[in-house]
Amino acid sequence: MPHPIMFDEADPILSRLRALALAFPDAAEKISHGRPAFFTTKVFAYYGGSVKVDGVYRQHEHSVLVLVDPDERAALLEEDHCFVPAYLGSSGWIGVDLTDDTDWDEVDELLDASYRGTAGSRRVAVLDSRRSRA
Repeated sequence: MPHPIMFDEADPILSRLRALALAFPDAAEKISHGRPAFFTTKVFAYYGGSVKVDGVYRQHEHSVLVLVDPDERAALLEEDHCFVPAYLGSSGWIGVDLTDDTDWDEVDELLDASYRGTAGSRRVAVLDSRRSRA
C-alpha cells in the first residue's frame, strides 16, 4: 500500500523550495513516503518531516530535511527553527522549519551542502563551474 500524499501541490513554500532544489545539476523530484524528495542518484533534500515526542509523531509539514556536515549540524541544532527528524536524524539529517520569514539564502546554502555530500564529484564540478560563472 503506497503512502498517502502528505503535501499540497499548491503550497507556495514548496514552490520556492522546489525552484531552489531543481536548479542543481541533474536534480529531479520524486515522491518518497508521501513527500517530495529531491535527488540525483541519492536524495539530497525532502520537503516535510516529523519528530517523535513521547511516542507521538509531530509533523513539520513546512520544512526541509538536509544532510549536512556534523559540525554544521551541531550548530544548526542550537537554532529554534531546526530539529532532528524522525527516522533520518540518526543518519545525520537535520530538519529546518520554513515560514514566510525564512532566510532563503540559508536554505540554498543548506541544499548546496547536502547536494555536495550526495551528488558525486562530476555533478559537483558542474555546480562549481556554474557558480563561478554567476
